[in-house]
Amino acid sequence: MKKNVIIMGAAGRDFHNFNVIFRGNRNYKVVAFTQASGQDIGELSKPLHRVYPSKLAGKAYPKGIPIYPESKLSYLIKKHKVNEVIFSYTDISYQQLMDKASLVLSNGANFRLLGTETMLKSKKPVVAVTGTRTGAGKSPTTRRVVQILKSFGKKVVILRHPMPYGDLKKQEVQKFEKLEDLKDQKCTIEEMEEYGPHLAAGTIVYAGVDYQKILKKAAKEADIIVWDGGNNDLPFIRPDLWITVADARRPGHELTYYPGEVNLRSADVIIVNKVDNADPKDIETVVNNSKLVNPKAQIIKSALPLIIDNPDMIRGKRVLVVEDGPTITHGGLPDGAGAKAVRNNGGFLINPRAVAVGSLKNIYSEYSHIGSVLPAMGYSPDQMRELEETINKTDYDLIVLGTPIDLSHFLNISKPIIRVRYEIREITKPNLEDILRKFKRK
Repeated sequence: MKKNVIIMGAAGRDFHNFNVIFRGNRNYKVVAFTQASGQDIGELSKPLHRVYPSKLAGKAYPKGIPIYPESKLSYLIKKHKVNEVIFSYTDISYQQLMDKASLVLSNGANFRLLGTETMLKSKKPVVAVTGTRTGAGKSPTTRRVVQILKSFGKKVVILRHPMPYGDLKKQEVQKFEKLEDLKDQKCTIEEMEEYGPHLAAGTIVYAGVDYQKILKKAAKEADIIVWDGGNNDLPFIRPDLWITVADARRPGHELTYYPGEVNLRSADVIIVNKVDNADPKDIETVVNNSKLVNPKAQIIKSALPLIIDNPDMIRGKRVLVVEDGPTITHGGLPDGAGAKAVRNNGGFLINPRAVAVGSLKNIYSEYSHIGSVLPAMGYSPDQMRELEETINKTDYDLIVLGTPIDLSHFLNISKPIIRVRYEIREITKPNLEDILRKFKRK
């Protein structure tokens, strides 16, 4: 008899797990996906607000697969007599993970994690960049890796961890070559933040829903594929060189969050990042934990210095800081690069919490750790409008953008803007160039 399955997800890893393990598998029937809270995708107030379309799900699912809010999980397990629940999202503490496992088990279903069996094999060499937590510094590390590989004369194509929050059929395979493609393909703010810096540097980015098809297309164009991980997820493609970024400002998290510890244990190279802003004891903790669980990995210490446009403009000003959304929400940080720039340059942080509108008001309630900053949420066109409205309702002199891309290209912002960026700088040897040069020779 077929096993009835629910896939717990957050629009990304869940679809990949289905495509690789369950699509066309006669031993299983996936009765539903569930969607984690905090994402403004569809009408969460409705019992059914989204469907994984039949075109992507295959012949066994002529009506597609319904996607429900995770709050309906217990009801769905009982209604469909579910045998297994497949956990398929990331950056979750072990306490939270086991709370969810206990909920599933108490409702009579088995709780299952999928690992390396979901990794696709590439005909071209793959360098993967992953993290132990959201906001550890994967994106600047990926940019540094690509820069070095290009300096070797290699054609590099990036496969980015998915963020398919729109029309899934249209997002099956996405290719981005220039910044204008972000608007043309109706990208969310989160997608713009992640894809934009790569496009500005002239690097092609592939993303979407079906990574079996995506990998085939990317492999035709690339000498080397770079996997740019999302949150602290595992790579979808089997790496030939696996780089994991650990956060020196969050010591101990590398051993207490899923699946970040898997990345730490699996890495060929561990980058202990933000050592320029971390306590020496915390740096030592992260290094020692890394050596404990992965003694064979090469460890690099790196700094993450800020690059600030016109820092003198900040002094004495009332500043609204807009930070990278995922880093501030499920990444668990109260603020980020933008707030640091304001504090270091004599500005005053303006808290926009009181005037937040729509789903952003709910974000502040759900993530009570958020400090005096505005997370750049934009999972849907409605949420992007709410972000713009919240910005324009806030009383401030200056905006500091701590986001990886200039949001003024996509939002109507009338007041002066300063951008804050950060680039990784290795401070120990061997560094990334040494390691990638050795990899190239292999």
